[in-house]
Amino acid sequence: MSIAHVMSEAVQDSGLLSPVRAGSPAETATTDTACLQAMLDAEAALARAQAGLGTVPASAAAAISAAARAEHFDVREVALRARAAANPVVALVRMLADTVAQKDPEAAHYVHQGSTSQDVLDTALMLVAARTVSLILTDLDRTATALAALAERHRDTPAAARTLGQHAVPTTFGLKAAGWLQAVLDAEERLSAIHEGGLPVQLGGAAGTMAGYLAYARIQGPVGPGGAEDRVRRLPAAVAAELGLAEPAVPWHTVRTPLADLAGALSLTTAGLGTFATDVQLLSRTETGEVTEPGAEGHGASSAMPHKRNPALAALIRSAAYQIPGLVSGLAQAAVVDDERPAGAWHAEWWPLRECLRLAGGAAHTAAELAEGLIVHADRMRANLALTGGLVVSERLAAVLSSELGRAPAKALVGRASALAATSGRHLADVLAEAPELTGRHSPGSLRALCDPEQYTGAAGLLVDRVVTRFRTTRAGG
Repeated sequence: MSIAHVMSEAVQDSGLLSPVRAGSPAETATTDTACLQAMLDAEAALARAQAGLGTVPASAAAAISAAARAEHFDVREVALRARAAANPVVALVRMLADTVAQKDPEAAHYVHQGSTSQDVLDTALMLVAARTVSLILTDLDRTATALAALAERHRDTPAAARTLGQHAVPTTFGLKAAGWLQAVLDAEERLSAIHEGGLPVQLGGAAGTMAGYLAYARIQGPVGPGGAEDRVRRLPAAVAAELGLAEPAVPWHTVRTPLADLAGALSLTTAGLGTFATDVQLLSRTETGEVTEPGAEGHGASSAMPHKRNPALAALIRSAAYQIPGLVSGLAQAAVVDDERPAGAWHAEWWPLRECLRLAGGAAHTAAELAEGLIVHADRMRANLALTGGLVVSERLAAVLSSELGRAPAKALVGRASALAATSGRHLADVLAEAPELTGRHSPGSLRALCDPEQYTGAAGLLVDRVVTRFRTTRAGG
């Protein structure tokens, strides 16, 4: 393999070491080309907005918009030129102006008018985020729909709840699915709020004063009430409308709230999906066998053990959930800035933010596949509930017997009986039937009935209904 080939390979991120996002919609929305196009879209939107406000000729805005296509530029060349100014916008603006000049030399003078690199790059990142979050929300909707169906179908399917890895009390698989659904709905709610109003354009000019925009507006002379000042005041709203982003109250060059909110919501999203994936991984263990991942050709295959069917989808989702908190931590550190533009902190945000979008997008896409194809083994859940011979309902027995024996004596009795049942392998009901304290109070049959785990799932069904109702309400738009 030649050195040239190695270098060519090195500049292409094919997702080889990040399979969770490889081939996902989010990956396509966050490529270098997609980011370059977002920067060009920001430049074109600025020109069109300025034309609408009378500070750029309409013909120039049209020429800039026509030239602002990523296919007209070499992404690698832009990246290499970015080293000179520590960001890709400076080089891109020059290249865009040259491209515009080939068709309309006069229009080239209006490229990037009054703007600064951070305006363009921050706006572009918000645009990439908006496009990617839209895709993530689509996949979260698929995931929520599938989980709601699981929760309803298994509303009353008994299963063992586990705490610290051990059987705790009975629950239902429907409630477990409802818990997953609740996390997805929480993520949807926060991401939707950000998508609808938390991704603002950036328009501050060189140091956040908008002076450059105002200076160029004044060159055109006063037009209408308020003159140049009024046109600049309306510029952020006009650019936001062009791009479908939010209008900022003020420039946010050094107030990185939009990035922090977005990163936090993406972290919350993958945490919820990661919990879903972890539960699936644990429940699909050979000795547990309560669920199975969908079995498409090649899914879960082992390179060494032909018999294995690994929980590959769960592993992919968890990989994203493990990575994002570290990336979010880096964004939080970069949010501490100095002066009107920091050296390094702003630059440090770009890669981790994109990786957060990629990973969350990949996790959401994978979670939809997992939720839609998850296979549930209700018979295995019932069999596992019976493994402890009634011990899983010791809490119920202590509560019922407390009304007859008193709380402390009842708890002590059930504790002694549980220990004996565990060591002897006998059923808890049989051990309790021999207890002198219960003579004449309970028959072996009534004790067996009290030990039936299917009769001790508490308010699980009602709780499932609440979460599913929340899901239905959100889909009904109310």
